[in-house]
Amino acid sequence: MYKISEIWIYPVKSLGGVRVTEAVAERRGLQFDRRWMLVDESGQFITQRELPGMALLQPSFGSGCLTISHKQFTNHRIDIPLDITGFSPEKIRTKVWSNSVSALTMPGEIDQWFSEILGSGVRLVYMPDTSRRRADGRYAPAGQLVSFADGFPYLIIGTEALEALNRKLTDPVPMNRFRPNLVFTGGNPHDEDEWTNIRIGAQPFRCVKPCARCVMVTTDHLTAQKSAEPLKTLAQYRKRGNKVLFGQNMIWTGIEPASVREGDILVVD
Repeated sequence: MYKISEIWIYPVKSLGGVRVTEAVAERRGLQFDRRWMLVDESGQFITQRELPGMALLQPSFGSGCLTISHKQFTNHRIDIPLDITGFSPEKIRTKVWSNSVSALTMPGEIDQWFSEILGSGVRLVYMPDTSRRRADGRYAPAGQLVSFADGFPYLIIGTEALEALNRKLTDPVPMNRFRPNLVFTGGNPHDEDEWTNIRIGAQPFRCVKPCARCVMVTTDHLTAQKSAEPLKTLAQYRKRGNKVLFGQNMIWTGIEPASVREGDILVVD
């Protein structure tokens, strides 16, 4: 039997994740997942690939705000209102890979905080509901939306897959290296490779494409230091063509947004 053991939201693309016991599944991802993003002066998206120190910035949800704090310097923190209508944001064009995406700017003091703590000029932007970024049509149905996530709204990984990897590593890595939204227990390593349609509780999902991994998985989220692992070891047994695969990308195929919860049973249809 498969069961959901962890649920993660990553409010700001490429920053730390927030573990929750319940989250609302929506068309473009879990509610609040990757709806904020850091960009450079040209609007190009920025991730840990360019600024590994982003791994040290930890979001949390407070009363009406998203708080970002530094894992090593806890007195460095900033609150970002969840309701952005009060500061008349500017609409700009941003770029995520090959997609041009409409986004709203944040107040200058928020940009300044991120720029100072990361040592690079950046801006924080938000994806409103009116922004329409489409998932890769080669794998997802026409019209499927996605947030600022790399390609698809959801990522699921089994704990058995991580345990199989860690048995091959000298220094085990935690699941957060792979940034899943949903983690499940049960079954065998990489069972998710073979899935198409699944249900989590009452919510339907469709697996559309194995997740190709990049150098981001080599950044330690406690130190922001990079190493060769676990990508080097994964390449020895999870390489398909020129891609290293770990986890499964999904879309939600429900009609009305509804919750998924830790402990929900996962059923393969």
